[in-house]
Amino acid sequence: IADARATAKLIALEPEAHVFTLGDNSNESGTAAQYADCYGATWGQFLDRTSASAGNHDYYADGATSYFAYFGRAAGPSGTGWYSYDLGGWHIVVLNAECDYVGGCGPGSPQDRWLVADLAAHPATCTLAYWHQPRFSSGAPGQATDVTYQWFWEDLYAFHADVVLNGHAHDYERFAPQTPSGKASPTGIREFVVGTGGAEQILLGTVQPNSEVRHTGTLGVLKLTLRASSYDWQFIPVAADGFTDAGSGTCH
Repeated sequence: IADARATAKLIALEPEAHVFTLGDNSNESGTAAQYADCYGATWGQFLDRTSASAGNHDYYADGATSYFAYFGRAAGPSGTGWYSYDLGGWHIVVLNAECDYVGGCGPGSPQDRWLVADLAAHPATCTLAYWHQPRFSSGAPGQATDVTYQWFWEDLYAFHADVVLNGHAHDYERFAPQTPSGKASPTGIREFVVGTGGAEQILLGTVQPNSEVRHTGTLGVLKLTLRASSYDWQFIPVAADGFTDAGSGTCH
């Protein structure tokens, strides 16, 4: 709780910011008591400006029943957990990476059909998507690159998405824009892995192609400034003199 409280203080300094969560919202097993005692006592103060995504730990206790009950509208439709919304001029897509619970994540799955229809209906200049487990990651075994989410990338790339955010790996990593096959490309999607909200940090694993920045051992939050056709990023550490990362990108 102390670490989650420390990162929550960073969010409190940005009272106008919209909050994304990248899953595993209240370790360890996603019980109602854990959401109330851990999340509710820290990041819960921002619930009215939060849009959550589910992680594997959110499903452990009861198949995410407590997760959907706690977050309500902030988690999208109960039982599915995928949804979208607009934020400024950006279209934001939230996906559910717990594929076994929601009918799969591959081509033709209910989530895939919804994603294609949603992207087709929202041809925004800038599109951002987030879910828990990363497609690309230099994290430790069990938190590394996972081809399960290949089709998410295929769909998003086909509709010219710009940014993907993930958690799961207990570290921070930024990738250069790349295609779904992992080829660096200026028309590709830039992925950030931000598993630094409060869980214990873990050593990195095998470095993946196109990984530009990797760091573990620092808790913090990623601040994104979403502009009309571009974005800025800044990793803000709990300690003022800690690791940071900053830059900007242009939408396709």
